[in-house]
Amino acid sequence: MPAGVSSHEPAGDRPGQGRLRSARRLLQRKQRLNTGLFLAEGPQAVREALADPARVRELFHVDGNERLQPLLVAARRAGVRAYAVTAAELATITDTTTPQGIVAICEHTEGTLDDLGAAARLVVVCAQVRDPGNAGTVIRCADAFGADAVVLTADSVEVTNPKVVRASVGSLFHLPVVTGAHLANTLDFFRDKGFQVLAADGGGQDTLDVLADSGALARPTVWLMGNEAWGLPPEHAVLADRQVAVPIFGRAESLNLATAAAVCLYASATAQRR
Repeated sequence: MPAGVSSHEPAGDRPGQGRLRSARRLLQRKQRLNTGLFLAEGPQAVREALADPARVRELFHVDGNERLQPLLVAARRAGVRAYAVTAAELATITDTTTPQGIVAICEHTEGTLDDLGAAARLVVVCAQVRDPGNAGTVIRCADAFGADAVVLTADSVEVTNPKVVRASVGSLFHLPVVTGAHLANTLDFFRDKGFQVLAADGGGQDTLDVLADSGALARPTVWLMGNEAWGLPPEHAVLADRQVAVPIFGRAESLNLATAAAVCLYASATAQRR
């Protein structure tokens, strides 16, 4: 261990009640939008946030939790102030039944389509996705399979919702996430760059396995995903070049949004790397 770096961080400052109240307000959407700040809960999310320490304003941690020590060391090295709190105090700034012991206040950096480089080849666009757990899981899957960006339309869940952040398990910090997008304009933007647009649709005329075998998935691709409950309405589905069904060989009626996104993104990522 480098000289001057302890294996155990000191307990840290105690936050005042005003600081805790300010953090608690970030559970409210209006406050997140007004301040540009959001809460990242859990060791993995905080670890990924600290990779870009300029985005981390401060963090709160339950004192005496040994497994958090590497994060506290990283925070101190980065100049991020850490406040020691009780488990009861931490519970007031999270929306989970069993908090994970650490929460960071982070600055939200809004992604834009212009963030995509010329080498971009795989993007997922979520239209009217309202469930925060699904949205966060799609972001995590996109990150895992090497997608270049995630786009959420204006009528989708707000990306700094604590449940979205938690479900992304740190992936929110890894790739551009564009929000508030107009669907038709977004798809036109990608078509102009040579992308094909494939809509994931259980009733689609094309099937994922046939497209994979044909080599069509090797092209730069936008995957268009619809709402959890009703999928893509006809006026959205027709904006795609193809409507693609994931074949189901068992007795399940359908796949949920996040699972379908994972299968489609994996198929494209594999084809593009052959």
